[in-house]
Amino acid sequence: MEKSEFYRDARRDLTGPLDGIRVIDATTSWAGPMCSCMLADLGADVVKVEAHEGEVARRIPPALPGHEKQIGYAQATVNRNKRSLTLDLRRDEGREIFLKLAARSDIIVQNFRPGTFEKWGVGYDHVRAVKPDIIYVSISGYGQFGPIHDRVAYDPLAQAMGGFVSINGSPDGPPTKAPTWLCDDLGGLHGAIGALAALRHRDRTGEGQHVDVAMLDAMLFQSNGNLTLGAMDLEIKRWGNEVPFSVPTNTYKCRDGLVMAGVLLDTHWKVLARMAGRQDLADRDEFATIPGRMGNRKECDAMFAEWCATRTVEQAVEECAKAGIACAKVRTYAEAARCPHTLERDMLQQVEQEDGKPAPITGPAAKFSRTPTRIRTGAPALGAHTDDILAELGIDADARKRLRDSGVV
Repeated sequence: MEKSEFYRDARRDLTGPLDGIRVIDATTSWAGPMCSCMLADLGADVVKVEAHEGEVARRIPPALPGHEKQIGYAQATVNRNKRSLTLDLRRDEGREIFLKLAARSDIIVQNFRPGTFEKWGVGYDHVRAVKPDIIYVSISGYGQFGPIHDRVAYDPLAQAMGGFVSINGSPDGPPTKAPTWLCDDLGGLHGAIGALAALRHRDRTGEGQHVDVAMLDAMLFQSNGNLTLGAMDLEIKRWGNEVPFSVPTNTYKCRDGLVMAGVLLDTHWKVLARMAGRQDLADRDEFATIPGRMGNRKECDAMFAEWCATRTVEQAVEECAKAGIACAKVRTYAEAARCPHTLERDMLQQVEQEDGKPAPITGPAAKFSRTPTRIRTGAPALGAHTDDILAELGIDADARKRLRDSGVV
């Protein structure tokens, strides 16, 4: 299918499938901002409420190169498509403004330590007093309840607590955390899914609710069933680049680089064996089935490694593609950023930043044929929309000046 054919019925008068939905983003770092980023990308009007110094993502290095202002890459990535309102939630007037904005909103996302927003007077019960059908999403390390719910938690801790670190890495190496903020990403993803499900329920029944997302829970949910295996005391090994039941699967050296390749289906094994010149192994009982190959892992791996060693990466990938065997070049992010497929799928979009200069920002993953999504605006300067948002709430210029002079905004 051509790209133009996919978007042939696209509407251009909407921001996305969540056009008309307002979200208050009272978050920091990555998990919370990622949740609201997804909602913003889907077309919601997301108002980011920040303290005067700005949220943590603004200060995470490195900064985008070539820009006059110090714009953190995390800020540019996760806070696009949002408006920024500076507000001191610890002040009575700040709390009143937050509740006034909440009364006109559909979803609130916050990821502060459990109990913090209740202490500041902007917790779920405070908000639903002014907006009974509000959807209030709380994202935290360990959740709103449970024996350790109020502990400080960051992404690597949730990875460790959930068991992921124990099975990640090479078999002969130490337990290893993910190189990305995996728990934060999954927590944000489940927060967005929870918000959308609650939004559907509200639209059907008129009922709002509190959505509680723990990064630890998200990590356990996405453990591919390993939590069940652990509960039943089955040993879970560290496999590195191999896969227990998919043999052979590994990274393989070619003449000019590495490929990742693997075989899952028995029919694919037959094709691979013949392609590698090992017709004798294609139908042998000890190789022709998954259990058989699991018992002959070294032989299967060595066969494909020998085949790859005589080819360039391009040759290996192309020959495997023609034969229907899964194989891909092991790329750096710099190489992935220049891939024609990446660009055709709009996974990098040139977006104007707060200093007026463009930067390539990672685009939304899901594609919508009728209500296309895009990065509409770059991450805003701190407080860039404070006056506009306060004006929308009926707060006039004199009152806004007084609020600014007193440090509330």
